[in-house]
Amino acid sequence: MAPPATHQEPIYRRETHPRPRPQREAGNHRNHQFLTWLKLAHGRTVATCVQADVDTWLADGPTTRHAISTFFVWAVKNRTCTNITIRFRQAKTVPLLTQGQRLAMLKACLTDKIDTLHYRVAATLLLLYAQPVVKIAAMKSTDVILTPDGLRLSLAEGDPAPVPEPFASLLTEHLAARPNMRTGSSSGSEWLFPGYRPGQHIHPNTPMERLREIGIDLLGARNASLRALVKEVPAPLVAEMLGYSYQVTQKHSAAAAEPWSRHPRIQATRIMTDTIGIGR
Repeated sequence: MAPPATHQEPIYRRETHPRPRPQREAGNHRNHQFLTWLKLAHGRTVATCVQADVDTWLADGPTTRHAISTFFVWAVKNRTCTNITIRFRQAKTVPLLTQGQRLAMLKACLTDKIDTLHYRVAATLLLLYAQPVVKIAAMKSTDVILTPDGLRLSLAEGDPAPVPEPFASLLTEHLAARPNMRTGSSSGSEWLFPGYRPGQHIHPNTPMERLREIGIDLLGARNASLRALVKEVPAPLVAEMLGYSYQVTQKHSAAAAEPWSRHPRIQATRIMTDTIGIGR
């Protein structure tokens, strides 16, 4: 007599015969498409295909064709084919405000009083110095330096960045009237943007949400600011002054078509002042 079926049987079958994953199915579909195209268009197989075949296939279709990369990793590893490389797919678009949009927002923050003072200062640090909001929230009051030549901002290991008018006046006003200064037992705070909790800076989500509410695309604004700066200042100096890697600023410089690598090293603070001196 056959043993009675149990409720575990469907589970056993399900584990033994797992359903194909959608991502794997998509990859197999693209592999089949490529091999069919290779045979019909060039009369070749995976063993005889050349790099130009793969490059043509990827260039002439949607980005989903890059799904064949896993197949070629396997094929090269197993010596089914050789010398085939599929580069990582780069995003074709980068969130980026136009300079007109960036300057209009900057003007609104500096002169039109579109929000409370501390949010206007935070927005200006984003729009003028390309600072991420997470970093802005954690800035200290000691990052604002008074020198004989005016205010400077210590944003990285490089030279402090100059602060032109009218932002210098706005920043000075903010320092004298920072919010949440009564939290905790101390009357002072080390943070440029004190938080609601004693001894803590403002949570980054708070300014992020507020800046989005007033219409600022955070990543688009930061990219636009970087793109504008590397047009006027050598990319390595921007990296050192604002706290970015050389790779990031060089990428923006290349996108802006500014070959600063061929320029001599120049005084960063002078050019930065000329670049961001929107109060002229």
